[in-house]
Amino acid sequence: MPQALLRFVVFWGLNTLLLWVAAALFASVRYDSPRALLVAGLLFGIAHAVLKPILIVLTLPVTLLTLGLFLIVINAVLLLLVGALVPGFHVAGFWPAMGVGLFISLLSLVLNMLFAAPPKRQ
Repeated sequence: MPQALLRFVVFWGLNTLLLWVAAALFASVRYDSPRALLVAGLLFGIAHAVLKPILIVLTLPVTLLTLGLFLIVINAVLLLLVGALVPGFHVAGFWPAMGVGLFISLLSLVLNMLFAAPPKRQ
């Protein structure tokens, strides 16, 4: 399996895992089928890779003013977008999405620290 494809599958799996854990812990996020969860994980990963950097640049003054806390709002918006676009994946509303977005951010940080590639030695 090529390295890029392997990396894509791992990140898709991690995003799906994050959404699954969030749905298990929070009543405000739920999915109707494993297929909906997999599609939501894929779309959430794509949104984070494509839309999040754009939104960060567009909201940079607000993000700087709030010392980065506005990134939680961006995560909530992306989660709501995924909930709106994926049939069978549901997010209860903006404020619950804020809490789930914060949880996903923290869990993602931990997973990235665990699965990050070790630094290359020279």
